[in-house]
Amino acid sequence: MPDASTLQFLFRLAKGIAQQFGPNCEVVVHDLVSNDVERSIVAIENGHVSGRKVGDGPSHVVLEALNSDRTKLKDHLSYLTRTKDGKILKSSTLYIRDDGGEAIGIFSINYDITLMLAMETTLKQFTSTAQDSREPEPIAHNVSDLLEELIEQSVKVVGKPVALMNKEDKVKAIQFLNNTGAFLITKSGDKVCKFFGISKYTLYSYIDEAKE
Repeated sequence: MPDASTLQFLFRLAKGIAQQFGPNCEVVVHDLVSNDVERSIVAIENGHVSGRKVGDGPSHVVLEALNSDRTKLKDHLSYLTRTKDGKILKSSTLYIRDDGGEAIGIFSINYDITLMLAMETTLKQFTSTAQDSREPEPIAHNVSDLLEELIEQSVKVVGKPVALMNKEDKVKAIQFLNNTGAFLITKSGDKVCKFFGISKYTLYSYIDEAKE
């Protein structure tokens, strides 16, 4: 966990930003040092926006960070996310680094723009015929939900249902799951094997094949 003075500053900053921008602005601090995948949130303001609280698990971005070279991670600014109950958020993720440049925490800002998008859609009916194709990233409540989201995304990456997948397709899906850190989640292998209809041995061989 980041040192006490750094944490206190992040907690104060989170509270200040949330107060400045009001109840639609959620601010979250994740701890990357403890490597506790299932309880990464150490501070959160306006948690009602996503329905999360201190002690809850990671987002897709956090899971990738835990599975990556933490000296090479780049801030992810002004992108869309989606909560489980359908809210659309404008999000920014900034990495907190130690003196050596390694990411030790994440500071995230999520602003609920659901009503604004509804207004934008109404205005577009008068000003444009083009459709906005942005696909917001989901925000999971827990690691079980997150794993389900990642498995769904792996199917989208392949572009066909599991029933029609051949070996190469499944290797591609497993590679996606491995790259996004899905296998850091406890008992994820069992769920992935069941979903793709493969054995644990086959799963490990697909992971090795994907790396090659």
